[in-house]
Amino acid sequence: MTMHVNLSPEMETYIKGKVSTGFYGNATEVIRDAIRRMQADEERATAFRRAVAEGEAELDRGEGRDYTAKRLDDITDAARRNLRSDKPIDPDVLP
Repeated sequence: MTMHVNLSPEMETYIKGKVSTGFYGNATEVIRDAIRRMQADEERATAFRRAVAEGEAELDRGEGRDYTAKRLDDITDAARRNLRSDKPIDPDVLP
């Protein structure tokens, strides 16, 4: 499909700059990459909203965990240790 799009001078300069770096072969590649990134962002946002809704539903059913300030500090410390270890965080073994 062929589309004609009007861009502001700033956007046109930006796209030309991206092409001039050599990373993109032409303006179409820049636009396609931008659209793919927008789609990925939307998918992540949708997944995040879904996870929040699931968490809220669990809390409504009384399935939540007790996160007192002390517990949150312990979890934060455990997460920091985990970041240094390259292992995925297992929420069931958090303090």
